[in-house]
Amino acid sequence: QEQLVESGGGLVQVGGSLRLTCAASGSIRSINFRGWYRQGPGKARDLVAAINFGGGGSTNYADSVKGRFTISRDNAKNTVYLQMNSLKPEDTAVYYCNADINRRSYWGQGTQVTVSS
Repeated sequence: QEQLVESGGGLVQVGGSLRLTCAASGSIRSINFRGWYRQGPGKARDLVAAINFGGGGSTNYADSVKGRFTISRDNAKNTVYLQMNSLKPEDTAVYYCNADINRRSYWGQGTQVTVSS
């Protein structure tokens, strides 16, 4: 059974940092990570950062996180990371990763990030 598992969330103070990890497992023949999303209380799930996992590794970020967040990959481990620096209270959300595994879309279970002021 293929799956995505996120980890690394937690409670952090304003200005702090966290590193999220999204690891894919199972019988993987092909994989393409779509990116990291987040969903705040009462809000829609929005794209935070995307990466061209199988290609040149180009990245794209939501305007609200540019210069603070960095998405990266480890192709050998089928893993993507999200380094989050200079965290703000508005970054509080459940963070999800999304990937196509064997041409099927998967979401992780989410990891809670809470930024306290």
